[in-house]
Amino acid sequence: MTQTKRTAPDPEWVLMYRQGIPTSKIAAVTGVAETTVRYHLAIAAKLDPRIRAEHQAALPAALPRLTAAGRRNQEDILSVYKTKGQLPTFSRSAREKALAVWLHRRRKEAAQGTLSPAYADALDVIPNWRKPSTKQADDEARWTQRLTEVAEYRAAGNNWPRHNKTNDPLERMLGVWLHVQRINDRAGRLEPVRKDQLDTVIPGWRQGRARRGANSRIIRQGRLP
Repeated sequence: MTQTKRTAPDPEWVLMYRQGIPTSKIAAVTGVAETTVRYHLAIAAKLDPRIRAEHQAALPAALPRLTAAGRRNQEDILSVYKTKGQLPTFSRSAREKALAVWLHRRRKEAAQGTLSPAYADALDVIPNWRKPSTKQADDEARWTQRLTEVAEYRAAGNNWPRHNKTNDPLERMLGVWLHVQRINDRAGRLEPVRKDQLDTVIPGWRQGRARRGANSRIIRQGRLP
């Protein structure tokens, strides 16, 4: 069959390319060699170099890559479901709580369409695992995120974040969160699992900053050089 000769650059192919469609797919859809499509697009790029950037911008967002820790979490969640017939909860051990937070994040990715197909294929054997999370799940995920943020704040060389007497919004937010943990701990309301996580991730969190007044008294008494 004789193919219709197209004037280069073919506007239809250029439009498809601008929309993020790869050259291989354009060739397959139109029934021509991929080298022909590339030839047309090369001419189009000389006339308007912006089409390369538009093509890249139109590509779907890259899916999160699988990590060794992610695979381990996935396997542990499947194991929990197989042995207990349920998903990890936030009221069990620290490990199971961490799995529940991880699964909560995968649910959000599934809802946003960014979940890795490998995770989806493995987790889809569990009925209704994509069901929207509860307020408890959101609260737990937020608590874990704040704990991580305080750890990163300290690792950057900062002192313990303050909940007042600071104009830094990040420091104030982390300081308020840490202040609440201390209040709950003194009142006996802090869950043992959370207390263990705080002790492990940010040891010394109860004491916080050294009091200036105490240091001044020590200096006046000649106990420091």
